[in-house]
Amino acid sequence: MASSSRCPLLDCGSRAWPRATCSPERQAHGSARTLVYARKKSGFAELLLQKRQGEQPHGKHLKLKPGRVSPPLSVPADIPRPPYVGSAAAPAFNMEPQVHDESGVARMRAAGELAARVRDFAGSLIKPGVTTDEIDKAVHKMIVEAGAYPSPLGYGGFPKSVCTSVNECICHGIPDSRPLQDGDIINIDVTVYLNGYHGDTSATFLCGTVSDEAKRLVEVTREALDKAIAVCGPGVEFKKIGRTIHDVADKFKYGVVKRFVGHGIGTIFHCAPSILHFRNNEPGRMQIGQTFTIEPMLTMGKPDDLIWPDNWTAVTVDGSLSAQFEHTLLVTGDGVQVLTRAP
Repeated sequence: MASSSRCPLLDCGSRAWPRATCSPERQAHGSARTLVYARKKSGFAELLLQKRQGEQPHGKHLKLKPGRVSPPLSVPADIPRPPYVGSAAAPAFNMEPQVHDESGVARMRAAGELAARVRDFAGSLIKPGVTTDEIDKAVHKMIVEAGAYPSPLGYGGFPKSVCTSVNECICHGIPDSRPLQDGDIINIDVTVYLNGYHGDTSATFLCGTVSDEAKRLVEVTREALDKAIAVCGPGVEFKKIGRTIHDVADKFKYGVVKRFVGHGIGTIFHCAPSILHFRNNEPGRMQIGQTFTIEPMLTMGKPDDLIWPDNWTAVTVDGSLSAQFEHTLLVTGDGVQVLTRAP
């Protein structure tokens, strides 16, 4: 789940959620009820409470509208919860990076593997007529049956176990009663809390027959993530990630969302460093044993965003399509290992 440079969720991601975080460069103005977690203090998220704006251009797809949100699902009492569960407030951003010993690395691998399996299972459910609420229920069941907790559930008040972001939704979409339509694209952002460690990942899937333009956006966003991963390794500056992603986006004239960023992850859902997906001069280098997410969000139009009154759903202002991919990475002695690659 995205983190915010914008929101407390996921990541993040993960808001990656954290699972994407928001950057301070993209803070919105003018709302009477805006709560901002500035990156210089929180490292990731701003929660923006804004009124929805009127109709926006949105290409060939119908403008996304909120559906009915069912009550949160229960988790068996014997499954350990993250510390933030039970509090309506998002946890304070931790400025310490997550660097693991051998035992911690093993647990991060287990959490990442489970998150990847859940993500791909959720993707297999996508077809016209299926609701995102049905996907949430299936994801929730798979996670708790594995003895894990769905990290988004209860994070800063988030009411569901997964983020489902359709078409112009950039991230942190709340599963609801809206049936998926033929031609939709949907990002499914999964984070699991297993044995005290979070694993965070997302992918954008195609629903039915999708336009060539939408397919290209999805493919290029995946390419941007892959190329960013390829430049990572011990001692590499984090800003190289943003430059790599921005270069790919510019080549295809796509927008790069700045408000939500990747984040450190481990025993904590969102922590330092904030991983900016755009060109920047932020300091910091990767360390062996460190874990963090990269989760670029690209848009077919302008990358400007607004937040729905639910305080979570981030959509493009111009209604243009948005796509996202995310992986959790471990820095090794000779590069990085993708902990959320498909098994």
